[in-house]
Amino acid sequence: MSVSTQSMTDFYPVSEINAARLSHFGMIEITGEQAKTFINGQVTTDIISMTDEEWRWGAHCDPKGKMIASFRIFLLGERLLMLMPKSTLALDLAQLKKYAVFSKAELTDVSDSWAILGLWGEKSVDLMTQHFGELTQGLTATEQGAILKDNFGFMAILPQEQANIFIEQAKLELVAHKAWQALEIAAGYPNIDSQHSGQYVPQMCNLQAVNGISFTKGCYMGQETIARMKYRGGNKRALYILEGTTQRTLSTESQVEIQLEGGYRKVGNVIEVVQEGERVLMTAVLANDTEADAVLRMAEDESSSLAIKALPYSLTEE
Repeated sequence: MSVSTQSMTDFYPVSEINAARLSHFGMIEITGEQAKTFINGQVTTDIISMTDEEWRWGAHCDPKGKMIASFRIFLLGERLLMLMPKSTLALDLAQLKKYAVFSKAELTDVSDSWAILGLWGEKSVDLMTQHFGELTQGLTATEQGAILKDNFGFMAILPQEQANIFIEQAKLELVAHKAWQALEIAAGYPNIDSQHSGQYVPQMCNLQAVNGISFTKGCYMGQETIARMKYRGGNKRALYILEGTTQRTLSTESQVEIQLEGGYRKVGNVIEVVQEGERVLMTAVLANDTEADAVLRMAEDESSSLAIKALPYSLTEE
C-alpha cells in the first residue's frame, strides 16, 4: 500500500525531518502464560502467527460484530502491546477484562509508561537508523522499546525518559499530533474513537483492506457477523477520505450529507478529522456505493463542500 502525502502537505508542509508526540494514543499491555491465546480468541487478527518483527491492525468486537476498538498490535519480548486511540482504551480494556478472568492473562493500561512518537520526512530514515540501527519493514525491537515502520514514517515506542533523551539528542522540534493524524487519514486508516465504539462492523471501516481481519483463524468475538458479511455480502458501508471546506468546527460527532434529487440527506459520520481554519481532511463512513464525484457537504453548513479522495488501497476482494 502506497500513501500519497499530498492531502496532508496541503495542511502541514513537510520538512526533511518531522516529529510529533502522539499523545492521542494509549497502550494496553497483555502478559501471562495465556496472553496470546486469550487475545487471539477476542480479536479479528491472527495473533498466534504474528512474529516479533511485525505489527498488525486488528479490531476487538462485541458479540454482534461491532467494533469496540480498532488497534495496532505487536510483540515486545513476552508482552503483547495494543496501541489505540485513548478515548476507546478504557472502554476496550473493561470489556477485555471481563473475559480475561477465565484465562492466565493480565491486562494493564500502560499509556503513562510509554511515549509514542511519530516521525516522517525524507531524512527520517537516516535519523532513525543513526539512533536505532538497521530497521525492518515492520517492527524493530530496540534496547528498551520498539520502532514500528509504516509506508509514510515511523512510530517510536519508547519509555518516557528514553524518549526525552532521543528528542534532545536528535534536536527534534515537535509539531502538533494532528500533523501525524493527517498522514493516517490520507492512508485511510480506521482509527475509531469512543464516539463510534460499538457502531460499525470492521469491514465498514475497511479493516480488511489493511490486513486487519483473518478469515482463516479460529473463533473470536463477533466472528459470525464478520464472516457472514464477507461470504454472504450485505455490507453497505465503507471508509472514505474526504477533503474540503466548512465554516463549522468539526468533530467525530459531525455528519456528512449527500446531494440527491430534491435536496440533501445525511449519508454518514466523521471518523477522524483534522482542521486548519475552514479547510478539513477527514475519514468518514459513507454508503459504499457513493460515487467518486458525489456532491457532499457537512450537515448544518450549507456553504461547506467536500470531495472524495482516492483510497491508497483496494476494497475489491481477491
